[in-house]
Amino acid sequence: MSPSRSRFEGLIAGIGSTSGIRVVVGHWLATPLGAFSDAMVELADGHRLLIAEHGEAARFISATYRFAEIRVEPFTVLVDGDHWRVRSTSLDLDLTLGRRTWLGWALRAVPRPLAISPWWCSVTDVLARRLLTGVRTKGTAGNERREWYGATDSRRIVAMTGSFEGQDLGALALVDPPATFGFSSTPKRPSVTTVVTTVELSPQEPDARPR
Repeated sequence: MSPSRSRFEGLIAGIGSTSGIRVVVGHWLATPLGAFSDAMVELADGHRLLIAEHGEAARFISATYRFAEIRVEPFTVLVDGDHWRVRSTSLDLDLTLGRRTWLGWALRAVPRPLAISPWWCSVTDVLARRLLTGVRTKGTAGNERREWYGATDSRRIVAMTGSFEGQDLGALALVDPPATFGFSSTPKRPSVTTVVTTVELSPQEPDARPR
């Protein structure tokens, strides 16, 4: 059986905080699972957890990335111009976006069909390793899955307020050390990246294919 590939189109926000908690929010607009949002949270002690708005998303994501804990709870992301409002039972997060980054300008110069293709992601992976600490654009994920990250834009996050389980996150900080959910972290400087993630499932896991 040939491997099955699924595309997830949306935006990824990656932030660090002075509390030591790092958060990666996925706001997915078009996927085989429908539109949904999620957050990967890494505490200062390295404890990694996933927050997803429904079980199907939680199962697919947790089969791809590494977590010590999985929570399925109400989860919303509201995007209003330069502002993100992220709410779940565990996480409250408000983000303010700034200007497009130098990387964003470079990404926008690449035609989208090329930028999101796995073979181009293999090319950009060489540059990402050298220019962006902890960032990869291709790699091997859980359950022998393979992934490619086709980024098409990037904007800086310039302000953040929020809390996790009622604990104030403190001020916005670098994503440092890099998040360790999978083979790649988000960029070190907090940002929102527009991305198409291609996930190739292992032929041995037909039951994991999105329905």
